[in-house]
Amino acid sequence: MTWRLLAWSGVAVAALVPIIGGIWLLTLPAASAFKVPLPIAVAEHEAMLASLKPPKRQRPLIAIVGINDMTETTDYLMPYGILKRADVADVVTLATAPGPVTLFPVLKVEPDTTTTAFDDAHPDGADYVIVPAMSRDDDPAVVQWIQRQAAKGAMIVGICAGGKVVASTGLLDGKRATTHWFYLKNWRDKHPAINYVADRRIVVDRGVATTTGISASMPMSLTLIEAIAGRSKAEAIAREIGLPAWDERHDSSAFKFDRPFALTAIRNTLAFWSHEQLGLMLTPDVDEVSLALIADGWSRTYRSHAVTFAATDAVVTSRNGLRLYPQAVAASWPTERLLPAVGAMPPAQALDRALAGIETRYGAGTADFVAMQLEYPRRQ
Repeated sequence: MTWRLLAWSGVAVAALVPIIGGIWLLTLPAASAFKVPLPIAVAEHEAMLASLKPPKRQRPLIAIVGINDMTETTDYLMPYGILKRADVADVVTLATAPGPVTLFPVLKVEPDTTTTAFDDAHPDGADYVIVPAMSRDDDPAVVQWIQRQAAKGAMIVGICAGGKVVASTGLLDGKRATTHWFYLKNWRDKHPAINYVADRRIVVDRGVATTTGISASMPMSLTLIEAIAGRSKAEAIAREIGLPAWDERHDSSAFKFDRPFALTAIRNTLAFWSHEQLGLMLTPDVDEVSLALIADGWSRTYRSHAVTFAATDAVVTSRNGLRLYPQAVAASWPTERLLPAVGAMPPAQALDRALAGIETRYGAGTADFVAMQLEYPRRQ
């Protein structure tokens, strides 16, 4: 009798799961509606640029910091690639400990130096510290290092969910800020002294800048170039990377955990038999921005994961001198699972190309799902 009761209880639970799940899905909002955000007032933009001016050096020193185990791919690589291309500042990548930085969801790099060695070489600190998203928001080594840099007068720039790391330092208390939509509620609950600002990709307040999702690191980087070297220089770099316009406008209401997002996550996760590893050839002089956007996008589908490969396990040096580790050693990759080479396409178009490829392979729902994770206004 007991066995039968347990068996029937299991069947009942199994039967209830889709019912309960269906009810939960119905409580979620319908598909997000995208609208064109209002233009930014000239005075507001100029005030933001003034607050981002280099605090110390005529040629600023920019440090991009990460923890060795899991720092977000695009947050770490995109500012590096764009700022190095502009050549308006000295840009260095850091880790809190010796050795490579494992990025998530994909890639592994060798940083220029450690935070300790950076402090020894630059006791007066950086002009700007760029803080990507990390697997731990409160890693003591990185939190204390950011606090020390801020005390030395550095402008702290939290990219995407790097705003959670910056919040852990206490530097956002009483200030205006933003972060990635997915983490917003927890961020505000955990740090109630922060004054959240909606409908802005970039928010700057008294020595700290924060941005919305992952794709915001591109306009943030161009805005830094504009603050450092002027509008003409920023426009020249924007043309090189293929971004016709940028500013801090944003439609925050379009990014939320809606029903299509949840359904795609569930459907793609459950289709485990069709999950696949896609090869992305790692070649010398590869553009860091394009590589990050393509690898990151294809690794967020819940159907695929990008893997960089090369003929040997030797470190590959990128366009601007970043050292990249191949994740697999292979002379080739099966054609049906080979991603298009990064190539010479302007970097800003790499994400659009990746999303188009994802739509062709897995459908429009999955492409929108990836764009939502990146907080990228694809459907405008």
